[in-house]
Amino acid sequence: MMFMRKYRNLIAIALLVTIGTRTGYAQQVIDKKLYNPLADAEKDIQKAVEQARISGKHVFIQIGGNWCVWCHRFNETVMNNDTLRGILNHSYVPLHVNYSPENKNEKVLASLGYPQRFGFPVFVILDRNGNRLHTQNSAYLEDGKGHNSTEIFKFLYSWTPTAIDPENYK
Repeated sequence: MMFMRKYRNLIAIALLVTIGTRTGYAQQVIDKKLYNPLADAEKDIQKAVEQARISGKHVFIQIGGNWCVWCHRFNETVMNNDTLRGILNHSYVPLHVNYSPENKNEKVLASLGYPQRFGFPVFVILDRNGNRLHTQNSAYLEDGKGHNSTEIFKFLYSWTPTAIDPENYK
């Protein structure tokens, strides 16, 4: 009897999660925690660079805050598009770095060349050794009240390890 009650509760929770996902509620809950103001961005970047070195990828840093509607729109566009999510996960170690009144990460952003000058979100690509390859103003990827998937793909692909490997151009 106890087993059946637990099983019934598990099914109810799974159903609520499925319904919430379809209505966008679950996405809203996840989105609110896109950035962690308490995170140690310097250590997180070091870890991401180490993962990139081991895996042969680059580091993709999305800088913004939970207050930033465009940050959430970009993240939603990428995460809901199999192609964009695939290239991001295949070629990059993705990382969100917070910028908010609670934690502006001024030291880290200074080390990245002050990318906040472009507004938010802003994207920084690091190679597997932690060298900054590119800073991208997100305005060039916007389209109406969202982002242009084709432009995001071109941007992500243009900075993959494969795309910038000199051996591919001989």
